[in-house]
Amino acid sequence: MWQNGGQLFMQISLSQQFGQLTAVLQQYRQYWQLLPFACDALPWPEQRLQQCLQVLDEQQLKHIDNSSELQQQVFAPFFPALFALPQFTRSAPERTLAPLPFWLENGIGGRKLQQIDAVCQQWPEQMLPVVEWCAGKGHLGRILAHRFTAPVTSIEWQAALCRQGEELAGKYKLAQQFICADVLNDSLQQVLQPQQQLVALHACGQLHISMLQQAVQAGCQQLLLVPCCYHLIPQPCYQPMSAMGTAQDLKLAKDDLKLVVQGQVTAGGRIEKLRGTEVLWRLAYDELRADLSSQRVYRPLASVGKHWFSGDFAGFAHWAAAQHQLTLPVNTDWTHYLQRGARRLQLVQRIELVRHLFRRPLELWLMLDKALYLQQHGYEVHLTQLCDYHITPRNLLLSAIKQS
Repeated sequence: MWQNGGQLFMQISLSQQFGQLTAVLQQYRQYWQLLPFACDALPWPEQRLQQCLQVLDEQQLKHIDNSSELQQQVFAPFFPALFALPQFTRSAPERTLAPLPFWLENGIGGRKLQQIDAVCQQWPEQMLPVVEWCAGKGHLGRILAHRFTAPVTSIEWQAALCRQGEELAGKYKLAQQFICADVLNDSLQQVLQPQQQLVALHACGQLHISMLQQAVQAGCQQLLLVPCCYHLIPQPCYQPMSAMGTAQDLKLAKDDLKLVVQGQVTAGGRIEKLRGTEVLWRLAYDELRADLSSQRVYRPLASVGKHWFSGDFAGFAHWAAAQHQLTLPVNTDWTHYLQRGARRLQLVQRIELVRHLFRRPLELWLMLDKALYLQQHGYEVHLTQLCDYHITPRNLLLSAIKQS
């Protein structure tokens, strides 16, 4: 999707990159800052774009959505400024690491292990005591302690996970201790120190925002962060962290932030099928709700467990109707509404195909806002692509070193 800009990356400042992204996202705001479920037709007036989208079949939609090359071929004429953006991230340089002993890999999923290995390959040469943020069972910290013989303090709020992590560290005689704490509410002044390396792999939303804020407050020497789930924040809208982000605020609601994490490559076939069923049933129910209430304005439903979509549509529709204080007729034609939902799904898929062009630019905007925040507080900051997209879509690494 991006033009080759490997050399350009080194020449453009973080603020220039941020400004370019802001301008493009603002220019094309009408194409990504909307709710597809609320649309009853393609929401853009350009006839050529409408015709381009309407002739695509389901297989073509999937192929284009999963290929940056096809996206450029199809959509560059419609969004020239988007596709003229330089490449803002460089691939992380790799180094050879000794293979891990089999016993240390036990219990860690394949992609998770690859992600941890990618972090290890970018580990700074200056060895400092490590603090692992939102550690879970401490898989990352355990491998860091083994590979770099650095003492690791793993912070996790679930006591059961702390106990399991402590047992594993003790079993393998590793220098890893656990602190059971809620990083959003508990004081960590006694834990965070200037001469530390703070690391988080896929810390969600407010958890990684809190990490950066507390690291700056404590003056931690080094940071490595791979964020995730940007929409998991307490406020209805994203609060930019940097001065430039605040000045050029895109006014991102949670639905906008969810766009960033829509790319999924790690789900198995069963989960992928359930996701498809969920979207179809939600749209089919909304058609039914609109008929019963005579209100066409889309009304969202709460998130619900995937097990709901292993049953039948009627059961889900009754649950959904209860959320909206509706009673469904006993003679409801379920097949009719599923057919209407399927037609609406075709519309949603075409709108999403266009919105998805802006996933990576929006994620880069969020990352650069955090990079600029750290830069304001005296850090030298780098933004790199940690690993291949198919290992994890959330593959942007923010690394920072406190300057003297």
